[in-house]
Amino acid sequence: MWQKAPAVEIVTRFAPSPNGPLHLGHAFAAIVAHDRAREAGGRFLLRIEDIDGPRSRPELADTFRRDLEWLGLEWEEVPAQSTRLESYEAATARLRAEGLVYPCTCTRREIAAAATCEGPEGPVYPGTCKRGAPDPERPAALRLDLEKALEATGNLGWVDEIAGEQGADPRAGGDPVVVRKDLPASYHLAATLDDAVDGVTVVTRGADLFEATHVHRLLQALLGLPVPRWHHHRLLLDEKGRKLAKRRGSPALSDRREAGEDGLMLARQLRLQHLPSGT
Repeated sequence: MWQKAPAVEIVTRFAPSPNGPLHLGHAFAAIVAHDRAREAGGRFLLRIEDIDGPRSRPELADTFRRDLEWLGLEWEEVPAQSTRLESYEAATARLRAEGLVYPCTCTRREIAAAATCEGPEGPVYPGTCKRGAPDPERPAALRLDLEKALEATGNLGWVDEIAGEQGADPRAGGDPVVVRKDLPASYHLAATLDDAVDGVTVVTRGADLFEATHVHRLLQALLGLPVPRWHHHRLLLDEKGRKLAKRRGSPALSDRREAGEDGLMLARQLRLQHLPSGT
């Protein structure tokens, strides 16, 4: 007798980096992820992305937890990125063995000077070190050779819950960094591996990371990882129309909390920002 396949449990996550306080943009992202899971009877995870070298401040993780409690959120915490370095090394070794990465010593200034076009993350890397031997005396990152990678995987697709079905085309930003000069993994590699290990089924994040998902889908195919769905929500903007950011000094949630503001009321206001227009 035919039986209906069991529904996949919805698992989402919020993964802040402890290199600065949370602001309203973080609160909005956490609430979207939390509510997406809770509405489906699923699980909402908290993962601390703490491999940003000396910029990571361990004490901020406790502040993040207090901020999320203040907003009325509940979560399961999974191991922080700093406990997962072996998995990043193993994935990097696999990409090396398959000849899919190459060292790059170019600085941001050198890339900007040599680039001929802009991509979603700034000047597009023109492949300088792929065409010539980099200086072995200079610190090197590892870049993914997109041409070879796409030959290995063929056509790929992914699904965004808002934008629908997408063809994976990561070439807009040039060959992406998978291991930084100063860190054990780039955001692209670490987040992709971590989401797979944590069983995340819906990756919720801001629309500014939409283009990065093309790279993440490619890495999933290369490394044999499960493929989630994505939910790229709108961004909260400041009075100048820019996304809220730590580097611009967006007001900290902890300051609002300590000033006695009602976190539950703030969370309700932020939820209204995620309603479809016309609701």
